[in-house]
Amino acid sequence: MNNTTLQLKIKQRLNKLASNDYDNIEKWQIVEAFNKAQVEWVRRQLRGSNPFQDGDEESKRRVDDLQVLLKEEELNLVKKDLFFETRFDLPNDYLEYKRVTAEGVSDCCPDPHLLIVYLSEEANRDVLLRDEHRKPSYDWAETFCTLINNKVRIYTNNEFEVENAKITYYRQPLNIEIQGTEDPYTTVLSPVDIEPEFKDDIVELIIDETAAILAGDIESSNQFGRGTQSAERTN
Repeated sequence: MNNTTLQLKIKQRLNKLASNDYDNIEKWQIVEAFNKAQVEWVRRQLRGSNPFQDGDEESKRRVDDLQVLLKEEELNLVKKDLFFETRFDLPNDYLEYKRVTAEGVSDCCPDPHLLIVYLSEEANRDVLLRDEHRKPSYDWAETFCTLINNKVRIYTNNEFEVENAKITYYRQPLNIEIQGTEDPYTTVLSPVDIEPEFKDDIVELIIDETAAILAGDIESSNQFGRGTQSAERTN
């Protein structure tokens, strides 16, 4: 969906297509509200808010809707006592963890060995390291990782080395921009249009959410109620 159509649809939802009163909606307000709305929509889909908790990849629809946001990056690791830690922070566009893959190497088996890496809570680290059934094991090709201080730690218990690590994660959706409009985040005029990256049917849902946000900002209760009801909130 192009940005001209997007603006028309949002103004139509707010009944502002022919308004000349003080409630006219500026382009930068549409940009800010739409970008906020799409982040809120994505977070709800990842979590699941219905009785069945239909979150990410728990149905074909969720797989199809959210696959555009999945991204894979290599991890640059530094060896420390008990674990390998990423040298750099998580990517700037990081939104939510999906999985970590890595290969293990030991003195007895120099060829890389694919590991199964489970995400665990930092609070349970010491318990896991002592648990005979859950601690890092090169023989069983299993270990766990944690997220701390915006970094990833892959635990080895000093029993093997870790190589070729990658993280798969959900990134932030791309912010839209309208050409010639001041970017509300950078205060720089946008040189080109950046259109929504989602499919048109998803953009329609995000437009309703955007309209609800703008209606709340201008205290338009009727449009706020309509937009809130139309937005996808039950998955």
